[in-house]
Amino acid sequence: MNAARACILALVLCWAFAASADVAVPPLTGRVVDQTATLSSSDIATLTQRLKDLELRKGSQVAVLIVPTTAPETIEQYSIRVAEAWKIGRKKIDDGALLVVAKDDHKLRIEVGYGLEGALNDVTAERIIDEVITPKFRGGDFAGGIAAGVDRIIGVIDGEKLPAPESRQSSGSSGSIENLFNPILIFAVIIVGAILRAALGRLIGSVATGGVVGVLAWFLLGSMALSLIASVVAFFFTMVAENIASSNGRGGFIGGGGGFSGGRSSSDSGSFSGGGGSFGGGGASGSW
Repeated sequence: MNAARACILALVLCWAFAASADVAVPPLTGRVVDQTATLSSSDIATLTQRLKDLELRKGSQVAVLIVPTTAPETIEQYSIRVAEAWKIGRKKIDDGALLVVAKDDHKLRIEVGYGLEGALNDVTAERIIDEVITPKFRGGDFAGGIAAGVDRIIGVIDGEKLPAPESRQSSGSSGSIENLFNPILIFAVIIVGAILRAALGRLIGSVATGGVVGVLAWFLLGSMALSLIASVVAFFFTMVAENIASSNGRGGFIGGGGGFSGGRSSSDSGSFSGGGGSFGGGGASGSW
Protein backbone atom coordinates (compact mmCIF):
# COMPACT_ATOMS: atom_id res chain seq x y z
CA MET A 1 0.00 0.00 0.00
CA ASN A 2 2.79 2.36 0.94
CA ALA A 3 4.59 1.46 -2.27
CA ALA A 4 1.51 2.30 -4.33
CA ARG A 5 1.14 5.67 -2.57
CA ALA A 6 4.81 6.40 -3.20
CA CYS A 7 4.41 5.63 -6.91
CA ILE A 8 1.34 7.88 -7.18
CA LEU A 9 3.15 10.70 -5.36
CA ALA A 10 6.16 10.34 -7.66
CA LEU A 11 3.92 10.50 -10.74
CA VAL A 12 2.16 13.61 -9.43
CA LEU A 13 5.49 15.31 -8.71
CA CYS A 14 6.81 14.43 -12.17
CA TRP A 15 3.66 15.81 -13.77
CA ALA A 16 3.88 19.01 -11.74
CA PHE A 17 7.56 19.43 -12.66
CA ALA A 18 6.83 18.91 -16.36
CA ALA A 19 3.94 21.35 -16.23
CA SER A 20 6.13 24.02 -14.69
CA ALA A 21 9.13 23.43 -16.97
CA ASP A 22 10.26 26.30 -19.14
CA VAL A 23 9.42 26.24 -22.84
CA ALA A 24 12.45 24.98 -24.75
CA VAL A 25 14.32 27.38 -27.00
CA PRO A 26 13.84 26.08 -30.55
CA PRO A 27 16.85 25.58 -32.82
CA LEU A 28 17.74 28.50 -35.06
CA THR A 29 16.72 27.00 -38.40
CA GLY A 30 16.33 30.28 -40.26
CA ARG A 31 15.66 33.97 -39.92
CA VAL A 32 11.97 33.18 -39.43
CA VAL A 33 10.98 30.33 -37.11
CA ASP A 34 7.23 29.71 -36.89
CA GLN A 35 6.13 26.94 -34.51
CA THR A 36 2.44 27.74 -34.91
CA ALA A 37 1.97 27.42 -38.70
CA THR A 38 0.68 30.98 -38.69
CA LEU A 39 2.72 32.13 -41.68
CA SER A 40 2.51 30.60 -45.14
CA SER A 41 5.63 29.45 -46.94
CA SER A 42 5.46 32.52 -49.17
CA ASP A 43 5.18 34.79 -46.12
CA ILE A 44 8.28 33.17 -44.63
CA ALA A 45 10.15 33.40 -47.93
CA THR A 46 9.36 37.11 -48.30
CA LEU A 47 10.38 37.93 -44.73
CA THR A 48 13.53 35.84 -45.06
CA GLN A 49 14.60 37.69 -48.20
CA ARG A 50 14.04 41.09 -46.57
CA LEU A 51 16.15 40.09 -43.59
CA LYS A 52 18.85 38.63 -45.82
CA ASP A 53 19.01 41.89 -47.75
CA LEU A 54 19.33 43.81 -44.49
CA GLU A 55 22.26 41.69 -43.35
CA LEU A 56 24.04 42.05 -46.69
CA ARG A 57 23.46 45.79 -46.69
CA LYS A 58 24.09 46.69 -43.03
CA GLY A 59 25.51 43.58 -41.35
CA SER A 60 22.78 43.62 -38.73
CA GLN A 61 20.77 40.46 -38.07
CA VAL A 62 17.06 40.34 -37.27
CA ALA A 63 15.10 37.17 -36.54
CA VAL A 64 11.42 36.36 -35.97
CA LEU A 65 10.10 33.64 -33.66
CA ILE A 66 6.45 32.65 -33.28
CA VAL A 67 5.56 30.23 -30.47
CA PRO A 68 2.21 29.17 -29.01
CA THR A 69 3.09 30.24 -25.46
CA THR A 70 6.00 31.15 -23.20
CA ALA A 71 4.25 29.97 -19.99
CA PRO A 72 5.21 29.63 -17.22
CA GLU A 73 7.74 32.34 -18.06
CA THR A 74 6.86 35.87 -19.03
CA ILE A 75 7.62 36.81 -22.61
CA GLU A 76 10.48 39.00 -21.36
CA GLN A 77 12.13 36.05 -19.61
CA TYR A 78 11.64 33.77 -22.57
CA SER A 79 12.77 36.20 -25.26
CA ILE A 80 16.04 37.02 -23.51
CA ARG A 81 16.73 33.28 -23.20
CA VAL A 82 16.16 32.91 -26.93
CA ALA A 83 18.33 35.93 -27.71
CA GLU A 84 21.16 34.58 -25.56
CA ALA A 85 20.90 31.15 -27.19
CA TRP A 86 20.63 32.35 -30.80
CA LYS A 87 23.19 35.20 -30.46
CA ILE A 88 21.66 37.26 -33.24
CA GLY A 89 23.86 40.13 -34.41
CA ARG A 90 27.58 40.51 -34.94
CA LYS A 91 30.02 39.76 -32.16
CA LYS A 92 31.26 42.90 -30.35
CA ILE A 93 28.91 45.02 -32.48
CA ASP A 94 25.78 43.45 -30.99
CA ASP A 95 23.52 44.73 -33.75
CA GLY A 96 20.83 42.08 -33.49
CA ALA A 97 17.10 42.30 -32.92
CA LEU A 98 14.54 39.60 -32.22
CA LEU A 99 10.77 39.75 -32.65
CA VAL A 100 9.03 37.13 -30.50
CA VAL A 101 5.29 36.48 -30.77
CA ALA A 102 3.50 34.23 -28.26
CA LYS A 103 0.27 33.73 -30.19
CA ASP A 104 -1.88 31.96 -27.60
CA ASP A 105 -0.74 34.38 -24.88
CA HIS A 106 -1.53 37.43 -27.04
CA LYS A 107 1.92 38.76 -26.14
CA LEU A 108 4.88 39.93 -28.22
CA ARG A 109 8.26 41.48 -27.65
CA ILE A 110 11.06 43.16 -29.57
CA GLU A 111 14.40 42.23 -28.00
CA VAL A 112 17.23 44.60 -28.93
CA GLY A 113 20.99 44.01 -28.89
CA TYR A 114 23.34 46.42 -27.16
CA GLY A 115 24.56 47.90 -30.44
CA LEU A 116 21.09 48.95 -31.61
CA GLU A 117 19.77 50.39 -28.36
CA GLY A 118 20.65 53.91 -29.51
CA ALA A 119 18.36 53.80 -32.55
CA LEU A 120 15.94 50.97 -31.71
CA ASN A 121 15.50 52.15 -28.14
CA ASP A 122 12.72 51.11 -25.78
CA VAL A 123 10.41 53.95 -26.83
CA THR A 124 10.86 53.25 -30.55
CA ALA A 125 10.34 49.52 -30.06
CA GLU A 126 7.17 50.21 -28.06
CA ARG A 127 5.82 52.49 -30.79
CA ILE A 128 6.46 49.85 -33.44
CA ILE A 129 4.50 47.34 -31.37
CA ASP A 130 1.62 49.66 -30.46
CA GLU A 131 1.27 51.56 -33.73
CA VAL A 132 2.30 49.02 -36.38
CA ILE A 133 2.03 45.43 -35.22
CA THR A 134 -0.77 45.03 -32.68
CA PRO A 135 -3.45 46.89 -34.70
CA LYS A 136 -3.08 44.27 -37.43
CA PHE A 137 -2.93 41.43 -34.90
CA ARG A 138 -6.25 42.56 -33.41
CA GLY A 139 -7.77 42.20 -36.86
CA GLY A 140 -6.36 38.72 -37.26
CA ASP A 141 -3.72 39.77 -39.79
CA PHE A 142 -0.67 38.18 -38.21
CA ALA A 143 1.34 37.98 -41.43
CA GLY A 144 0.66 41.65 -42.17
CA GLY A 145 1.51 42.73 -38.63
CA ILE A 146 4.80 40.86 -38.57
CA ALA A 147 5.75 42.08 -42.05
CA ALA A 148 4.94 45.70 -41.17
CA GLY A 149 6.82 45.43 -37.89
CA VAL A 150 9.87 43.94 -39.58
CA ASP A 151 9.80 46.67 -42.22
CA ARG A 152 9.74 49.36 -39.52
CA ILE A 153 12.59 47.68 -37.61
CA ILE A 154 14.62 47.50 -40.83
CA GLY A 155 13.91 51.18 -41.50
CA VAL A 156 15.23 52.14 -38.06
CA ILE A 157 18.35 50.01 -38.48
CA ASP A 158 18.98 51.49 -41.93
CA GLY A 159 19.14 54.90 -40.30
CA GLU A 160 21.78 53.80 -37.79
CA LYS A 161 25.48 54.17 -38.58
CA LEU A 162 27.00 50.70 -38.21
CA PRO A 163 30.32 49.13 -39.22
CA ALA A 164 30.26 47.82 -42.79
CA PRO A 165 29.40 44.12 -43.08
CA GLU A 166 32.49 41.94 -43.48
CA SER A 167 30.40 39.19 -45.03
CA ARG A 168 29.91 41.20 -48.22
CA GLN A 169 33.11 39.81 -49.76
CA SER A 170 32.35 36.20 -48.83
CA SER A 171 28.82 36.59 -50.12
CA GLY A 172 30.23 37.86 -53.38
CA SER A 173 32.51 34.83 -53.60
CA SER A 174 29.56 32.53 -53.05
CA GLY A 175 27.66 34.29 -55.80
CA SER A 176 30.73 34.08 -58.05
CA ILE A 177 30.96 30.33 -57.51
CA GLU A 178 27.32 30.03 -58.49
CA ASN A 179 28.10 32.04 -61.62
CA LEU A 180 30.67 29.44 -62.65
CA PHE A 181 27.83 26.95 -63.01
CA ASN A 182 25.49 29.28 -64.88
CA PRO A 183 23.80 27.28 -67.69
CA ILE A 184 24.69 29.98 -70.24
CA LEU A 185 28.38 29.79 -69.28
CA ILE A 186 28.30 25.99 -69.49
CA PHE A 187 26.75 26.20 -72.96
CA ALA A 188 29.43 28.70 -74.02
CA VAL A 189 32.16 26.33 -72.80
CA ILE A 190 30.62 23.52 -74.87
CA ILE A 191 30.60 25.62 -78.04
CA VAL A 192 34.08 27.12 -77.58
CA GLY A 193 35.49 23.77 -76.56
CA ALA A 194 34.02 22.02 -79.59
CA ILE A 195 35.44 24.65 -81.98
CA LEU A 196 38.94 24.67 -80.47
CA ARG A 197 39.00 20.90 -80.15
CA ALA A 198 38.08 20.47 -83.82
CA ALA A 199 40.65 23.03 -84.95
CA LEU A 200 43.58 22.14 -82.67
CA GLY A 201 42.96 18.55 -81.63
CA ARG A 202 41.78 17.01 -78.41
CA LEU A 203 44.67 17.87 -76.06
CA ILE A 204 45.70 21.28 -77.41
CA GLY A 205 42.07 22.27 -77.92
CA SER A 206 41.25 21.37 -74.32
CA VAL A 207 44.24 23.36 -73.06
CA ALA A 208 43.24 26.34 -75.19
CA THR A 209 39.64 26.13 -73.94
CA GLY A 210 40.83 26.06 -70.34
CA GLY A 211 43.00 29.11 -70.97
CA VAL A 212 40.20 31.08 -72.62
CA VAL A 213 37.71 30.24 -69.87
CA GLY A 214 40.28 31.03 -67.15
CA VAL A 215 40.98 34.47 -68.60
CA LEU A 216 37.25 35.14 -69.02
CA ALA A 217 36.57 34.06 -65.42
CA TRP A 218 39.36 36.31 -64.15
CA PHE A 219 37.93 39.25 -66.09
CA LEU A 220 34.34 38.66 -64.91
CA LEU A 221 34.92 37.47 -61.35
CA GLY A 222 38.20 39.13 -60.40
CA SER A 223 39.39 36.09 -58.49
CA MET A 224 42.54 34.14 -59.33
CA ALA A 225 41.33 31.10 -57.38
CA LEU A 226 37.99 30.98 -59.19
CA SER A 227 39.63 31.55 -62.57
CA LEU A 228 41.97 28.59 -61.96
CA ILE A 229 39.02 26.43 -60.96
CA ALA A 230 37.12 27.48 -64.06
CA SER A 231 40.15 26.79 -66.25
CA VAL A 232 40.69 23.29 -64.86
CA VAL A 233 37.00 22.43 -65.09
CA ALA A 234 36.83 23.66 -68.70
CA PHE A 235 39.96 21.66 -69.62
CA PHE A 236 38.65 18.37 -68.26
CA PHE A 237 35.16 19.03 -69.55
CA THR A 238 36.47 19.58 -73.07
CA MET A 239 38.69 16.50 -72.83
CA VAL A 240 35.74 14.22 -72.03
CA ALA A 241 33.07 16.07 -73.99
CA GLU A 242 33.16 13.57 -76.83
CA ASN A 243 32.67 10.66 -74.46
CA ILE A 244 29.79 12.44 -72.71
CA ALA A 245 28.12 13.18 -76.03
CA SER A 246 28.46 9.55 -77.08
CA SER A 247 27.05 8.17 -73.84
CA ASN A 248 24.11 10.57 -74.05
CA GLY A 249 23.45 10.03 -77.72
CA ARG A 250 19.78 9.28 -77.40
CA GLY A 251 18.87 12.00 -74.94
CA GLY A 252 21.56 14.55 -75.69
CA PHE A 253 23.63 16.38 -73.07
CA ILE A 254 21.20 19.20 -72.67
CA GLY A 255 17.90 17.50 -73.39
CA GLY A 256 18.44 14.24 -71.46
CA GLY A 257 15.86 12.75 -69.15
CA GLY A 258 17.26 14.33 -65.97
CA GLY A 259 18.36 17.60 -67.52
CA PHE A 260 19.96 20.49 -65.64
CA SER A 261 17.81 22.39 -63.26
CA GLY A 262 18.31 24.87 -60.51
CA GLY A 263 16.26 26.95 -58.17
CA ARG A 264 16.33 29.26 -55.17
CA SER A 265 15.04 28.05 -51.88
CA SER A 266 12.62 30.33 -50.03
CA SER A 267 14.23 29.30 -46.73
CA ASP A 268 17.72 29.84 -45.42
CA SER A 269 17.58 26.74 -43.23
CA GLY A 270 21.05 25.42 -42.55
CA SER A 271 22.78 28.54 -43.90
CA PHE A 272 21.91 31.07 -41.19
CA SER A 273 23.40 31.33 -37.74
CA GLY A 274 23.81 34.02 -35.14
CA GLY A 275 26.95 36.09 -35.29
CA GLY A 276 27.70 36.13 -31.58
CA GLY A 277 25.74 39.24 -30.63
CA SER A 278 24.86 40.10 -27.02
CA PHE A 279 21.63 41.33 -25.46
CA GLY A 280 21.00 43.14 -22.21
CA GLY A 281 17.22 43.16 -21.97
CA GLY A 282 16.60 46.32 -24.00
CA GLY A 283 13.43 46.51 -26.06
CA ALA A 284 9.70 46.55 -25.42
CA SER A 285 6.74 44.25 -24.95
CA GLY A 286 3.09 44.49 -25.85
CA SER A 287 -0.20 42.63 -26.10
CA TRP A 288 -3.33 42.61 -28.22
